[in-house]
Amino acid sequence: MQIASCDDPATGKEKLQVSNQNIERLKAIFITRLQTLDHLLTVAEGHFGAGNQSFLQLRIAPDMFPFGTQVAYVCNQPRNFALWCNGLPVADLDKQVDSVQQAREHIAATIALVTALSVDDSLLAAPKHLALGPSLQADLDGAAYVHEFVVPNLYFHLATAYNILRMHGVPVGKRDFMTHLLPFVRQAA
Repeated sequence: MQIASCDDPATGKEKLQVSNQNIERLKAIFITRLQTLDHLLTVAEGHFGAGNQSFLQLRIAPDMFPFGTQVAYVCNQPRNFALWCNGLPVADLDKQVDSVQQAREHIAATIALVTALSVDDSLLAAPKHLALGPSLQADLDGAAYVHEFVVPNLYFHLATAYNILRMHGVPVGKRDFMTHLLPFVRQAA
């Protein structure tokens, strides 16, 4: 959190402003990575053919979740962060994603939820109780919750979705995974 002072034009007195640059940066990361996931869906559709939903059931190994579930799990990370920021309980998406339309709806709804998020950085100091399954839990502050749980899980499931597509012959490469860099890319002098 960054606190800056400035003169209030209405009163001429100094006032403090609380920054939310950390939350805004997280929002940007979440939104751009969700857009990358949407891009991967588009490439997969082009590869397998419009209307072919079979790629949603592809997986790397028999004991791993399929591509469609990876989509839901990518969305769950920023979704549950936004719900926590809004004082609401965790609400995971249905892990059974059977259509590209459902996958896109999950992505669009998650982007909308993250975009609407309006909290300041002080929330990152708040405690977060994390239920990790039967008789497992972690108690973290908000910053640790984001950096030790949300972001690693986001990238794990996004990379797994990417790898499922690669493994099954979809022509995706690092450029498809790193689409968030496009606004910064320019021709070298």
